Amino acid sequence: MFAMQLPTPGSKLVAVDRPVPVPTSREVLVKVKACGVCRTDLHIVDGELPLVRTPLVPGHEIVGIVVGAGNSAQRFMTGERIGVPWLGGSCGSCSYCADARENLCEQAIFTGYHRDGGYAEYAVADERYCFALPERYDDLHAAPLLCAGLIGYRAYAMADTRAGARIGLYGFGAAAHIVAQTAIAQDRRVYAFTRGGDDRSQQFARELGAEWAGDSSTEPPAALDAALLFAPVGALIPLALRSVRKGGVVICAGIHMSDIPSFPYSLLWGERVVQSVANLTRADGEAFFALAARFPIQTRVTPFALDAANEALEALRNGAFDGAAVLLPKH
Repeated sequence: MFAMQLPTPGSKLVAVDRPVPVPTSREVLVKVKACGVCRTDLHIVDGELPLVRTPLVPGHEIVGIVVGAGNSAQRFMTGERIGVPWLGGSCGSCSYCADARENLCEQAIFTGYHRDGGYAEYAVADERYCFALPERYDDLHAAPLLCAGLIGYRAYAMADTRAGARIGLYGFGAAAHIVAQTAIAQDRRVYAFTRGGDDRSQQFARELGAEWAGDSSTEPPAALDAALLFAPVGALIPLALRSVRKGGVVICAGIHMSDIPSFPYSLLWGERVVQSVANLTRADGEAFFALAARFPIQTRVTPFALDAANEALEALRNGAFDGAAVLLPKH
């Protein structure tokens, strides 16, 4: 099969021919139809997340067709379309797993990080961590739901806001444009924050129904009930704290973030909360895809051929598009 492989951290992906992987036990073999390009992929490629194996095929927003299965796999039928997310496995026996918080398992396995991912024509995945996908989304538009949608949903659910609440979204990229639609569908009021001068993304946010859109260095016209940070910029935390009301929450949704600068205690005082999001649980996935089946989410996608993965990553790094990039194998 054809694959785009990372030889070492900080290098470009390299096009290679590799054997099609063989599924074992509870694994399924998936013919990749589309794979989203996530900012976590950038953190892996750039070496900001320590690699546990090389070479590595990145990619964890996989939409594909089941074409084979291990001898113990029985959840999905051959020919069925499924989604493969970031969380690819957990130990199943630790206190976190017992508490349905397998996202915190010390032995968790992540797709496109511990095991090869979807920047390839085929991938294997543990069927217990895969999802059936709503039929209303085609392969191209379903791919961003597998991480941008899932992590965004977990962050949104953690905010635990009520109808009418003001939610600030810092960094209006793949995750935020999905969260915005979910929040608005549930009668929340969305405020979008972008890099200074990014008029294009601000206009995109307004088109999706944001009540206000502006520079992340400015305060919104009204105090926020919650702020969700998708941009990996630690300096945004004090800014977000300044913008949330007493008792408000700031949720950091990225797996990697630059250092957080010191800030006066007065910004945190008033029972404001700063909380991180770590990965996802299978329950998150089931809840989100049930929601996505009810409310039509319009994912804005920019397609790239699989062999143009380096160009897609560079476009993501430079903020060259709104929404999400998606790789499409030729097969």
